[in-house]
Amino acid sequence: MGDQTVPAKGNVLGSLIPARYILAVLGSIAMAIIYGLKVNLSVAMVAMLNHSALAHNAASAVGANEQHHQVNAEPVCQGSNSTEAVEDGPFIWSEPVQGIILSCYFWGYLVSQVPGARVAESFSARWVMFFSVLINVVCTLLTPVAAKMHYVAMIVMRIGEGIGGGVTFPAMHVMLASWAPPNERSVMSAIVYAGTALGTVISMLMAGVLAGTLGWESVFYVMGGLSCLWMVLWLWLIQDTPTKQALISQEERDLITTSLGTGAASAHNEPKPPVPWRKVFTSAPFYGILIAHMCNNWGWYMLLIELPFYMKQVLQFNIKENAVVTAIPFLTMWFFSMALSKTLDALRSRGKITTTIARKTATFIASAVPMGCLLALCYIGCQRGLAVALMTIGITAIGGMFCGLLSNHIDIAPNYAGTLMAITNTAATLSGIIVPIFVGQITHGNQTIGAWRVIFFVTIALYVVEIVAYLLLASGEEQPWNKGDKPASSIEAAEAEATPLNTKESKQNYNGQDQ
Repeated sequence: MGDQTVPAKGNVLGSLIPARYILAVLGSIAMAIIYGLKVNLSVAMVAMLNHSALAHNAASAVGANEQHHQVNAEPVCQGSNSTEAVEDGPFIWSEPVQGIILSCYFWGYLVSQVPGARVAESFSARWVMFFSVLINVVCTLLTPVAAKMHYVAMIVMRIGEGIGGGVTFPAMHVMLASWAPPNERSVMSAIVYAGTALGTVISMLMAGVLAGTLGWESVFYVMGGLSCLWMVLWLWLIQDTPTKQALISQEERDLITTSLGTGAASAHNEPKPPVPWRKVFTSAPFYGILIAHMCNNWGWYMLLIELPFYMKQVLQFNIKENAVVTAIPFLTMWFFSMALSKTLDALRSRGKITTTIARKTATFIASAVPMGCLLALCYIGCQRGLAVALMTIGITAIGGMFCGLLSNHIDIAPNYAGTLMAITNTAATLSGIIVPIFVGQITHGNQTIGAWRVIFFVTIALYVVEIVAYLLLASGEEQPWNKGDKPASSIEAAEAEATPLNTKESKQNYNGQDQ
């Protein structure tokens, strides 16, 4: 943590794009890669499965319960695609097995986050991100071989991807805490984390086209291979902090360090204080983020992982239509998140709203709108056009979480942003594990609108919990325990000692920011 400042040299690229936004763009691409390599299996699996054999098995399993299903649930939709030939692959994996293969990603994701966050905060978030992508690329390239061996080998590959993917959010939070000026925090966070939506769009479209033309194996070989280019750019252009970055102008470095108050601390080589665990777990704003993150992730993973199966099994879209229809909403989500974050940051910089109001507004949009769309989806039956419109609106609105609750950790405790993100994202990851298994059990031998209605109502209830908890508990203010367990007097003395001599310039810089 005590590295010396590297002389700022600037570069041609930096003259076009500030170094902090090069970080944001490459961070966004990294998130796109991680999410793209995660969700490609949701689309590819539609082409990997032998639907004829599965339908025969399901018909046999349903035989004893056929009367029950006819009374309590509507059948699948009878659209123009219902008479098309079933697109069969080589694997006969039942719904529960499919649920395990999809959810086991989160087993690895669950265990790696807190250790990854501590490594990123204590050593290097840059290297943590690099190895995260590397692990995902290797496991993706090995997926076709593993699938042909046994579904257990597939599970191992998915767990490996999860271990790599689990450290991305905490590591990027550490990077943003060091690089994002407070009055640009919403925009930079949205750029980075909206990469998850962009990666989903690209992955679903590519996976659908590749699986439908070159075969399901090409999904993993092509997408894994293309991701290698990012690793070269990341090591060349990115450093952990502005003081370590040579490819930056001195003006930009001063802007960032002055706004964050990190210049003097870096000069004194002061290590970050240990995490004040007791104060973290007795903090109301922290619990606001935690509850909202858990509930929001349920809806996020419901739409991210299960949407392709709903489109295929209930609305009867074929593989290529399925990929397009499920990808479009994530593209609109990307545009919406950019517009919303820019609007909220502009209002904050003008003093029209506080950070707290900005975070609550974005999070409310990200939960209330999809909740309403899911409620409507429960009652429109087989109106495919209306269903696509509702899902597009709902998924688009979820983009508010990038400049809402997902940015909130940095607001309340920038010194521990990675650790806080790791804690809340670990808890929220339980949704990623439960959702595929839950959906698999509900829909096993029962791919009907009625079964999916139950799934949607559970999601709606969790959105209500999220809205109430976040509006009551969340805050955008830095918490006192961000300085660790030091007494207030020692904190004030340290801040006074770190105050720059040029107080007029510092004051001007500070007054231009939100907090």
